[in-house]
Amino acid sequence: MTIYLDHNATTPTHPDVVEAMLPWLHDGYANPSSDHAGGRRARAAIDLAREQVAALVNAVPEAVVFTSGGTESDNLAILGSVGARPDRRHILTSTVEHPAVAEPCRHLEGLGHPMTWLEVGPGGAISADQAEQALSTDTVLISVMLANNETGALQPIRELAAAGKRVGATIHTDAAQAVGKMAVDMEALGVDLLTIAGHKLYAPKGIGALVVRPGTPLQPVLRGAGHEGGLRPGTENVPSIVGLGHACALAARGLHDEAHRQRQLVSRLWDHLHDAIGGLRRTVSAEEALPNTLHVRLPGCIGANVLARTPAVAASTGSACHAGVHAPSPVLLAMGLAPDDALGALRLSVGRSTTSDDVDRAAEALVASFRQEAGSARSQPS
Repeated sequence: MTIYLDHNATTPTHPDVVEAMLPWLHDGYANPSSDHAGGRRARAAIDLAREQVAALVNAVPEAVVFTSGGTESDNLAILGSVGARPDRRHILTSTVEHPAVAEPCRHLEGLGHPMTWLEVGPGGAISADQAEQALSTDTVLISVMLANNETGALQPIRELAAAGKRVGATIHTDAAQAVGKMAVDMEALGVDLLTIAGHKLYAPKGIGALVVRPGTPLQPVLRGAGHEGGLRPGTENVPSIVGLGHACALAARGLHDEAHRQRQLVSRLWDHLHDAIGGLRRTVSAEEALPNTLHVRLPGCIGANVLARTPAVAASTGSACHAGVHAPSPVLLAMGLAPDDALGALRLSVGRSTTSDDVDRAAEALVASFRQEAGSARSQPS
């Protein structure tokens, strides 16, 4: 049976979430805008989900805008906040953002908006001090992720938000990779807009939310009827919304204990690999990364080739392969890693169902594959 260590790519829909969704896929088909008993029941289910999502990130329920996922939430946050404040132009983001943030920013840059692309240090994090130096009274938006999807590196969002507030900027963080894996408190972070993606926390794909601090200037990107406070038109996806709410409620229960358990699993996995593979490097320290994420670089091997030899483990590298030629991850290059070093990357991300036995067996399989790949590489003619 395959050991799944790719929870940063997607999580399996939790059985309890599926169970909560099923009634709304059968008899609960009514339009939540309809003013009859079925419609009112559907509306009540959405209202409950809104409360559950808000509770997980310490927001008020009316702040939650349901979307089709993280990408739509990011686009609404970026395009919607910039469009709502035409008196300001400058945008600040980082060089390691997910494409769901980077691409709308590039689009706006192409339209003439001045952009600051903050570089990251060797640990994958930006400098809040450097960010503050780049801000001005023309800054309309700061959009920086809370946790990196590849390396797990955490960003200094609280400090960044405080600096942004001093110049009156709107603050957005893509928290898709962090929500459900660690405590995320919108008030403590000080952000105005926060992105959630359902499939990263055991809800189905195709559902997400943008949490909007009341009073934040924001205009819709899609045009239609007045659903979701006028910010996201379209008849609500009741089953998936219910699923996201239930997943958030599950995450809220025992979040600290589960994060601690996963951090211990990651430590165990690192110890196994580090003891067996000389020269193995960890990209981000445990203290500066998501509790479930281990990003390492294998010496002298391409990570994708090692994974190809390890069908028993489902994981990823962050690199791309085109016509048999491997390209290093742009995130790792942005961190200053050499291309050959970056090509050795493995991203191993544990989840709720991962056990100590899974970690032990995965480490054994990966070490065996690494040794095979290293031996094969040495036998190739130079």
